[in-house]
Amino acid sequence: MSEAIGKIAAMNVTPVTPPRPIDVVAVFPQLAPLARTATRLHPRPGVPTWHDSSIGGPLLWPAEEPWPHCEEPHVVDGINPAQSPADLRLERRIFAASHGRDMTSEERETLERIRPPQTYPVRPAVRSYDSPIAMLPVAQLYVRDVSDLSPPEGKDLLQVLWCPFDHPIMPRTLLFWRSAAAVTDILDTPPEPPAVQFDGYLPEPCVLEPEQITEYPDHLELSEELQEQLKQWSVPQAAEEDMDPDTYYDCVLSNAPGWKVGGWPAWNSTDPSPQPCSECGTGMEVLMTVATFEEGDDAGNSWSPSPHPGAGPYPGHRGYNATGVQIGSGYRQHLFVCPAKPEHPHIELMT
Repeated sequence: MSEAIGKIAAMNVTPVTPPRPIDVVAVFPQLAPLARTATRLHPRPGVPTWHDSSIGGPLLWPAEEPWPHCEEPHVVDGINPAQSPADLRLERRIFAASHGRDMTSEERETLERIRPPQTYPVRPAVRSYDSPIAMLPVAQLYVRDVSDLSPPEGKDLLQVLWCPFDHPIMPRTLLFWRSAAAVTDILDTPPEPPAVQFDGYLPEPCVLEPEQITEYPDHLELSEELQEQLKQWSVPQAAEEDMDPDTYYDCVLSNAPGWKVGGWPAWNSTDPSPQPCSECGTGMEVLMTVATFEEGDDAGNSWSPSPHPGAGPYPGHRGYNATGVQIGSGYRQHLFVCPAKPEHPHIELMT
C-alpha cells in the first residue's frame, strides 16, 4: 500500500529543472541583458478537460464557431501510408497494454489490419485527399497557468491546432487567442481528419506541469567575439562531462529542450536569420516550441526535471515521449509571433 501511495504522490509532484551546473552570467556578464524567461510545459499522460491547459486535449471551442479545416493539397505515398486517428489510438493502446507480455492473437490480427504487411519491391501508390482536412488540437494554454504567454488585450487563452500532413516538411499550424469567459456553449465533439500522415502528428492527451526558467541565446545568435570566448572557456568544462566543447554551452547552459512557451529558440539544423513580422516589420520572437524530446543531448541529461525528494522518478528521459509527437526525425517546431501584435500572422520553423 505504501508503495502505491508513493507512486501516486510522485505523479502529483511538480517537476523541477535542476540548477545549471555553472552560472554562465557570472563568467560572461554580457549575457545578462539577453536573459529571457521560458515556461517548460512538462507534459504528462492524463485526461485533460476543456478547462485545463493541455497538449492534445479537448479545446474550449465555441459551438457556434466553425471548426478549422485545411484546404491545401494533402498527398501521401504508399511507402508511408496514412492512418486514421482511431486506428492510431487503437494501435497505441495495444502496444501499451501488451508491454511486458506476448501479444494475443487478436491483438496481432488487429495490428496487421491497421498496417498490412508490405510486399517487396514496394511500388508507391500515391493517394490524395481532395476534401478539406479537419485540423487537430495540439495545445490549449491558459494564461493563468503559463506566465510567459503575452496575449492580445482581453484574451486569456491560446489554442494551437495543426493539419496532420506536411506543408511541406512539417504540420501547418493555426493560432487562436480567445477569452475563456466568452465561451458559454462548448463544441463537445469536433470533427477529426480522415487520416494522419505520420504517427507523430497525432498528439496524445497530456496534462501539464508548467515551470518557469531562465534561458540565454543559442551561441549562433551571439557576437563572433563572444562565441570564441565561450568556445575556449568550454574546453575544460566539456572535458569533465565527456562532451564536445563546441556544443557544451548550447546543450547545458543556453536554452531548455522540450515543449515550452517563450524563451529562446534552438538552432540545430539551420542558422538563425531575421524574422520580421509580415504586417508591421517588428522582429518576431518564439511563442512556443513543439518538441520531439523532453531532454537534450548533453551527456548528463542535465535538463531532466526532478521531483521533490522522496517523490520517485519523473519519466523525463530522452526516450520518453508522453505527447507521441515527432517533428521530422527528432527536431523541434518553433512558432514565432509578433511581440507587438500577437494576433498578426505567425511563422513556423523546424530546427
